[in-house]
Amino acid sequence: MALYLLDLFGVAVFAVSGTLTAGRAGMDLFGAVVVAVVTAIGGGTVRDVLLDNHPVFWISDPTYLAVILAASVATFLYARRWRPPGILLLVADAFGLAVFTFIGARTAYEAGAPGVVVVLMGAITGAAGGMMRDVLCAEVPMILRRDIYATAALAGATLFVLLREIGAGDPLVAALSVGAVLGLRLAAIRFGLNVPRFHPKDGEDEP
Repeated sequence: MALYLLDLFGVAVFAVSGTLTAGRAGMDLFGAVVVAVVTAIGGGTVRDVLLDNHPVFWISDPTYLAVILAASVATFLYARRWRPPGILLLVADAFGLAVFTFIGARTAYEAGAPGVVVVLMGAITGAAGGMMRDVLCAEVPMILRRDIYATAALAGATLFVLLREIGAGDPLVAALSVGAVLGLRLAAIRFGLNVPRFHPKDGEDEP
């Protein structure tokens, strides 16, 4: 039950993130809800398709769609009356990234996937929905920027695998995995941390 509630929380947070991004792009309520749905279930859908999990989680449990709709409409109405804090979008996205990375890694682990696949599924579940959101809103996806985003998801999913390998209990694995992703992402936002750019050296003398 705790894991299910955590998953619903992640869906709601990502729905808020999607709605705010859609609002910033000037979309109407319908557009905001569409972006919220894609943001909230996009990563998990890709994960389930790749892992051959059928039916996909939100098809077997429409509660996810109800939570997305409620969170999106509430955010839309709130934002029309009051101006959301500028940092709210980034913080909401960070929470969603952290929760979904853990959920994705755990789903792949329980499906018997190898460690490297568990890490990739965690990162995909966490980051794919946000990438789809940014594309729909004509923004450069966070995953393609210098920001520590996908790197945070990979780090959290890797920590999940390591903790499972040493036999850590579920509560500790959840707390540390989610905390690692959230901490890295919030630190990147607060202190402007980023991944170094790759600059090929030009103009070298030929042998």
